[in-house]
Amino acid sequence: MKLRGFNMKINATRMTTPIEEKLDQKLKVRTGMVTVSDGKSRPIPVQLHLSMEVLRLQKEEIVPPDPKPINGKERMVQIRRHKVGGLGLSIKGGAEHKLPILISRIYKNQAAHLTKELFVGDAIIKVNGEYITACPHDDAVNILRNAGDLVVLTVKHYPAATPFLQKQEEKENQQADSNSDEKDASEESLRLITNSSSSRPSSICSEFDQEPVTRWVDIVTLPLMMAYVTRYIFGTDKLRPNAFEVRGLNGLSTGIIHCDDSAVLSQWLKYISDNIIGLTHLQMKLYNRNFSVSDRIEYMGWVNEGVINNNQPWQNYKPRFLALKGADLMLFDSPPVSTIVLIASLKSYVFLQLNVMDWDKCPLIFKVYQTMFRVVKESENVDERQHCFLVQTSGQESRYLSVETRQELLRIENAWHCSVCTAVMKLGSKTFTVSYGGKTVGLTLDWNLGFSLHEAESKIPVWQYKFSQLRGSSDDGKSKLKLHFQDIETRAIETKELECSILQSLLFCMHAFLTAKVASVDPTFLCSTMP
Repeated sequence: MKLRGFNMKINATRMTTPIEEKLDQKLKVRTGMVTVSDGKSRPIPVQLHLSMEVLRLQKEEIVPPDPKPINGKERMVQIRRHKVGGLGLSIKGGAEHKLPILISRIYKNQAAHLTKELFVGDAIIKVNGEYITACPHDDAVNILRNAGDLVVLTVKHYPAATPFLQKQEEKENQQADSNSDEKDASEESLRLITNSSSSRPSSICSEFDQEPVTRWVDIVTLPLMMAYVTRYIFGTDKLRPNAFEVRGLNGLSTGIIHCDDSAVLSQWLKYISDNIIGLTHLQMKLYNRNFSVSDRIEYMGWVNEGVINNNQPWQNYKPRFLALKGADLMLFDSPPVSTIVLIASLKSYVFLQLNVMDWDKCPLIFKVYQTMFRVVKESENVDERQHCFLVQTSGQESRYLSVETRQELLRIENAWHCSVCTAVMKLGSKTFTVSYGGKTVGLTLDWNLGFSLHEAESKIPVWQYKFSQLRGSSDDGKSKLKLHFQDIETRAIETKELECSILQSLLFCMHAFLTAKVASVDPTFLCSTMP
């Protein structure tokens, strides 16, 4: 995203400001000043506007002034009557008050207002070519009412009357008893003004010399659904000092948001991340309505995977969308959803449409009971990326992944344990071909029975132990495995030596069954790692 300079009223020395909170239709909205850049050019000041669903970057611009009436010259204005609201104006004056027929009020978004050529203080001289300057007030009202749908008014502006009429309008608004065709009790005061000099008194000239009105205009609108916050330079392990970026679907980005106040930076990171997490959990609930309990989504969100890129050696990380669904760990290049964006008025609405087929097209799927999840210690980090974890699968290279915060890492770890439990209970049992005592046999891991060893085509086990009897294991990292069980009666340790050609798969599956068994005995195990 390339940001250009803006003609802004903001003081250049005004950078980060404290975050302000307010309620908009009972929903919390947060705003505050920051600066933003494309990572190359000098940052420019913008306002962040955070709602539950959308993050907006806004610039301040001057509202163009309304067109000014031409003083002292007659003008012809064509106005089309509306079915509701009529001509959309009110009048004062009349021959009985020795006053011209003056427009005293113009109603917003109605007929007179939409012409952009009629103003409070305009005297109506003719209606469809007929003079009304000698008409009493009520006659003028009737002429305007019966002038047809397309009305041509000949008008002349009286600038000295404008402030008085506007002041009277404010009084009427406060009293809430105005009527578009009523006479006013202050006609005499108005007559004195219109009979005075046609030049505007100096005391009211400031009406047109006041400070310009400004408004906030969106320059970037980023839906938070399926978005993520990152402090790293894209594709690298380098943290941005006092800055972050929010990236959304289809490559949409806020640009680099700079905060020169570390406390405000931390607040923005937390508020934006919390909104994204809340939306993600809501989306998961909606998705899970379409899936059975054993296939439900336990986690979905963005991670960064360490990759080797020969073309750009500095670019070492690639965004991946990770999901834990049923027994599957899934890694996507982009979320498995169809995006529909609707724009209504000044608000953007984003709907993510679930397509079950999109989940089936995942390029990388691993069974959680055949995969090992391991949090990387800080001393083991390969570079400056923090909050890293490994996903190890038998027969494949380990995948090195990272997230932005420790809390997010703990959420993934907790979801992993939940997925493993669900997958193992659904699987029930898993048998591996092993060698024992020189014979080819089957080692079965059974959710209810534990470990059991069977000879080919025999239902009677050679030996059997509960999961709780396993006291330890060791292996040579290739094919040999020793399992140490404790006899229930003698309390003696019995060691069983096995060989398995897919040793790593067996070990990962053992770990999955044991994890699920611990969780079934102690349900608090699943939430023990949560912050």
